[in-house]
Amino acid sequence: MNAALGMAADARQPPIGTVIHSDHRSQYTSWTFSKRVHSFNLIASLGTVGDAYDNALGGELLGRMQTELLNTRKWKTRVELSTAMFNWIEAFCNKTRRHSSLDMLSPIAYEKLRANRISAACLLK
Repeated sequence: MNAALGMAADARQPPIGTVIHSDHRSQYTSWTFSKRVHSFNLIASLGTVGDAYDNALGGELLGRMQTELLNTRKWKTRVELSTAMFNWIEAFCNKTRRHSSLDMLSPIAYEKLRANRISAACLLK
């Protein structure tokens, strides 16, 4: 999780104070993960213990990945599979796939739009 957080922060350059939400699994509550979150000036948010909503979005993502990618063919090696999974998430889900919860924008387009709105609001102050 530390490596994934680092990759996401490097790729997205989140503004200081961005909230990162996770559940209470040990990798998210560990000292090293907490230090990594703070090193990027992010704010950690943990759901309540046993909250079903914590895993709902992750479960939905994994379900879509299963039907749209994993079940489409046989994978020869773990490297081939992990590369395909990375590309599916980074190139398709984050940059291309539109989400109804994000006004039918991709996550990247939504983040850019929000960043522009925040910048404009700061200029008006």
